[in-house]
Amino acid sequence: MQQVNELMNRLIYEFTENYMEKLFYFCLKKTGNNMEAEDLTQDIALQIITALNKGTVPTSFSAWVWQIARNRYAVWAKAKHNRNESVSDSDISNYEIEDKSENMLDEMICAEQMTLLRRELAFIKSDYRNIIVSYYAENKNVCEIAESLSLSVNTVKSRLLRARGILKEGMDMAREFGKLSYNPENVAFVMNGMIGKSGEPWNYISRLLCKNILLAAYRTPSTAEELAMEVGVALPYMEEELSALEKATLMKKNGNKYETNIFIVSKETRNKIYAHLRSIAPELTKAVIEAMEYDIKWRNNNYPEWHEGYQPFEDMKWALLMTETDAINSYTLKPFHKNASDFANIGPWGHTLRPNGGEWDILGMEMHHGEKQDFVGLSGCVSNPDEKDLPEIWFRQYKFNFGKIEDRTPPFLNYADGQAMIAVAEGKSEEADKTILKRLESYGYIKNTDDGYIPTIMIMYRDKLRKMPRDVYLEFQALRCKAAEIATRHYLFCREQIYKEIPEFLKDDEFQIDHACANIFSMREAVLEEAIRQDYLIFDKDNDKQMLGAYLVI
Repeated sequence: MQQVNELMNRLIYEFTENYMEKLFYFCLKKTGNNMEAEDLTQDIALQIITALNKGTVPTSFSAWVWQIARNRYAVWAKAKHNRNESVSDSDISNYEIEDKSENMLDEMICAEQMTLLRRELAFIKSDYRNIIVSYYAENKNVCEIAESLSLSVNTVKSRLLRARGILKEGMDMAREFGKLSYNPENVAFVMNGMIGKSGEPWNYISRLLCKNILLAAYRTPSTAEELAMEVGVALPYMEEELSALEKATLMKKNGNKYETNIFIVSKETRNKIYAHLRSIAPELTKAVIEAMEYDIKWRNNNYPEWHEGYQPFEDMKWALLMTETDAINSYTLKPFHKNASDFANIGPWGHTLRPNGGEWDILGMEMHHGEKQDFVGLSGCVSNPDEKDLPEIWFRQYKFNFGKIEDRTPPFLNYADGQAMIAVAEGKSEEADKTILKRLESYGYIKNTDDGYIPTIMIMYRDKLRKMPRDVYLEFQALRCKAAEIATRHYLFCREQIYKEIPEFLKDDEFQIDHACANIFSMREAVLEEAIRQDYLIFDKDNDKQMLGAYLVI
């Protein structure tokens, strides 16, 4: 293979060094016009270079070059209709001799320019590229191309002429690939809602190429060609990626420019928001814990059987603290956000309806190189759009990106998992699917005993979670309001920062603005870190048996 490559490189070098000047004067003699001669020379050179790159090894190199020159000139002359000269051997005889001169003109096309020509083919639109490739690489005539592409002959001729101009213009251009082509960035995503049947949007946004396309178009709405240059991907591949992202509603096309259809918060804004959150974290966490413990103390005193003691209370606190944080989060957001029903294209779960049965919204966040994302997610058992009509099962798992806890838990919980967990909690594990039980056991949610499977996580009983008396409820709500007042200061700071960097094409999308503000405002991470710092939550890095943050309500 190496010998073949060396031979191809030698032949290409011989062609560019010894034949380009001769070809130009041959074309100049036939066309009588410098510009047309340059175009025809490029046509012939492209045909020869393409054939050599495909592995063609001619027996007589000189005869082969001039045969291609005759053929390409014949095609050119016929297409022009106003050229009636025919190519004869005598036309070429003066050039078909060995030239030992070392005074080759620097201005003539050289190997570097051939590289530019191939480069430009990678960045020309498919409408033109398909015709160029068919005409030169596949040696089809105009009529054949027109038939294969369902176009008129005149359209093919017009596009072929335009394509030549584009190629020439591109070759003269000092193209510069964007920074993302050699230094791709990372983006983290927060998703709310239910994924599509094929795993949308995660099947797109988990890939580095898609992340950087979204990021580039978010910063500057761009054409497909501009995005191809920015991320360093040839246009055929870029067009396919853009089509898929547009179909998935992650991007939209405005004229000939693509825009990202979601918010991506910059690193600078994230840093400001996180610094502000850390500044209020001690008093916020204290207020959240006060509200949570008031609730638990009242329930323990009045309904001591409101939960099953499968899990030590120290471990239960991980889920209880996050649940209370989410409740205060909702208290804080309510005055600032419209109801989902006020917006069009919102599904029954309060998120944007998407293709392939999905209902979701996402927020992107720029990440520093090597950054560990601090995040506490939440997955629930209702994760399939086909299960919307079934009774909701409260089987939840907070996803802690802390101490590798997240690695121990499944990425999603489905409805069948919830049904199996209820069967185990009710002592009917024999009725559940054994494969699901084994999977739940591997995650640590249940364990097998002599009496069958039993849960290892917190189980709460819905009928025992009774409402508080009014006076108790008012005291409890006062504690929540105290925490919400602290949180509101942070939320207003978040909203101010988001508004500072909203791109023009998203300024009128109130739903997505609210979604971005709500998710960048998330307080779970700060409360978790502060509670651990205060030793309120105890984490044993060697304890991988108990699933922290999981609970079931039946």
